[in-house]
Amino acid sequence: LMTLVGLSPALGTFLAGVVLANSEYRHELESDIDPFKGLLLGVFFITVGANINFGLLGGNLGHIVGMTFALIAIKASVLLILARIFRIPKPENWLFGLGLAQAGEFGFVLLSFTVANDIIPKSIADQLLLVVTLSMLVTPALFIIYDKIIAPRHSQEIERVADHIDEQNHIIIAGHGRFGGIVNRAVRFAGFDTTVLDYSAEQLDILSAFGVDAYYGDATRPDLLHAAGIKTAKVLVIAIDDKDHITRLTHYVHHNYPHVHIVARAIDRPHVFELWETGCRDIIRETYDSSLRAGRSVLEALGYSRDEANQFIKQVENFDRGSMPEMASLYRSGVPLKDNKDFVQRAREILEEFEANIRNNN
Repeated sequence: LMTLVGLSPALGTFLAGVVLANSEYRHELESDIDPFKGLLLGVFFITVGANINFGLLGGNLGHIVGMTFALIAIKASVLLILARIFRIPKPENWLFGLGLAQAGEFGFVLLSFTVANDIIPKSIADQLLLVVTLSMLVTPALFIIYDKIIAPRHSQEIERVADHIDEQNHIIIAGHGRFGGIVNRAVRFAGFDTTVLDYSAEQLDILSAFGVDAYYGDATRPDLLHAAGIKTAKVLVIAIDDKDHITRLTHYVHHNYPHVHIVARAIDRPHVFELWETGCRDIIRETYDSSLRAGRSVLEALGYSRDEANQFIKQVENFDRGSMPEMASLYRSGVPLKDNKDFVQRAREILEEFEANIRNNN
């Protein structure tokens, strides 16, 4: 069909793929092609590679390398201009430009098409095949340049010294992101003053725009905690988003300021056990409560009343909290959960006991 309109089978196949990729049949096509995708890609690149005349590279090294870098420079420049037109911020605009600066695989198809139709001489097409190939080989180096040179220079995190803290409140909140921000809002609505510490200059600019007082600094630094009034504080909310920093800060405060009540954010269940080992007992998993609410919504959608769903979810919550001390005692830091046989065995036993109790009660 494609040959009837003057297109090669390869180009026709490409156009058909573009059209069908956005159609309602795309998922069925993906499932049909997926088992053969790796094989077809291998055949494609082997076929293309067999047609590349690497002998030309030795006699025309400077010429071909020059064309390769010229292609990359021109294409990157055009992409950077487009990034500016579409207001892609720095340094993402550089990632956009460098990531797409190489010639694509379709260049192989186009060159084969031009040779087959006598559009350009085969000698020139052979050189252009090398240019396309080299541009693809250089692409990893472009990403390294971005990661090592460009991204650090355009980092949005402004280097600055920690702010001078001129207030000391009984509540310190370390981290004011999606977790700490809600905590701070609830506590302040209740009429309590808080001292907020955050290490993101960008986040502080946003907070300032909304009239939220916060101080720039790394809450894991003992001198900053001292300046924030950790000696006289009653509660420390650790809401930063780095698991290791949370654990380290929890351990430090628990052992040096035992009078301070720590509310620690846990990233996941294993992190709960790590925080438990530090001595902290007020541990909040960041997605735990929302997951329980989602489970309640599922039960209601299946016909449970609100009271029945709440009662069942409460049983799940009590089971989870009740098993926490025993499971924490079996947890071993640094050992993958699947390799901790005692932990896995006891977890399975507890789950079976809970399921049996639920069935008996219902």
